[in-house]
Amino acid sequence: MVSVAAEDEVVLDSPGHVGRIPVRNLWLLMLYASDLFRQIGRKKVSVEDNPDDIPDLVAEILAHAVEERLYRNLSSGFRQREDVLSRVRGRIDLLTTERHQLLARGKVACRFEELTIDTPRNRYVLAALEVIAGVVRQPAISHRCRKLASALKRLGVSGIRPTRAEVSTDRFGRHDANDRFMVAAAKLALDIALPTEDDGSEFLASPDRDEMWARRLYEKAVAGFYDVVLSPGGWKIYAGKPLSWQIAQKTVGIDAILPSMRTDVVLDHVGDGRRIVIDTKFTSIVTKGWFREASLRSGYVYQIYAYLMSQTGGADPMNQEAAGLLLHPSIGELVDETVVIQGHPIRFATVDLSAPASAIRQRLLEMVAFPLH
Repeated sequence: MVSVAAEDEVVLDSPGHVGRIPVRNLWLLMLYASDLFRQIGRKKVSVEDNPDDIPDLVAEILAHAVEERLYRNLSSGFRQREDVLSRVRGRIDLLTTERHQLLARGKVACRFEELTIDTPRNRYVLAALEVIAGVVRQPAISHRCRKLASALKRLGVSGIRPTRAEVSTDRFGRHDANDRFMVAAAKLALDIALPTEDDGSEFLASPDRDEMWARRLYEKAVAGFYDVVLSPGGWKIYAGKPLSWQIAQKTVGIDAILPSMRTDVVLDHVGDGRRIVIDTKFTSIVTKGWFREASLRSGYVYQIYAYLMSQTGGADPMNQEAAGLLLHPSIGELVDETVVIQGHPIRFATVDLSAPASAIRQRLLEMVAFPLH
């Protein structure tokens, strides 16, 4: 696998690492990016000092959530069934009934819905329990997860892992809203089980071959971290916020070809009148220039500049001096430079993903305070 590095530099996996990123730091990013982190809140999660405990923490949370649902009964759902019965249930399958002359034997072929706990949601949780049990370090937690998995199977939940399509179409109703927490923990448990140093049947796409996966993880981790940590201080966090062009006039066909703008993360503090527009990438922040060894990537500079300048002059006063932050991951390299362009501070910085988890957290917090404003 290839990690974040200079262009054309290939970095192979080493034990305990994915590329040159420690596995435990990928777990940390996954925790920050998860819905579970938002639901349990920052006060109940203190893992930066020892991120190796993240799988155990998630497994314990998942086990507790499953135990709570078992105590209150698992949520159920309906599934389609076809069977030959001695009485009518649901709809009669006339073709099958006539073809096999079932009425002469006092039988009828029926199609009906059956209430069951063998739902994609419960099978998803069962799969998470079985997978995370093999990742955790504490034998007691591993045994607890396996015991709960066996309990689900005894109740009728099959061990067939649902497809992504089945999971993505699952919707929470008013009566099963309590499942949200359990499913969020299950999702994070399955995500954590992927980037381990051991060989397995699951494949984790590398950032080199699948930059979109890595960038989305990094982007969601940044948004999730700020959402939980900064919200109590009066900040509002917006992920994937669209921006509008301030159009005075336009031709008929421009809407079909004019690109839209969507930021990665926006931090607003209404009390202080501050706005920080963050753009995250999963590439090196600098590249080789025409006349120098290292240069900021011009396309990224133009992009953050467009995000800021396209919003000035409008009705929102926070746009007039909004700051921009181009935040890249790095391996063993720190860049932190700021420039003020037309009244807008723009910061170019990196977060070292090979650093200790506590340093990653501190680095993210430092990004909110701009050296020039």
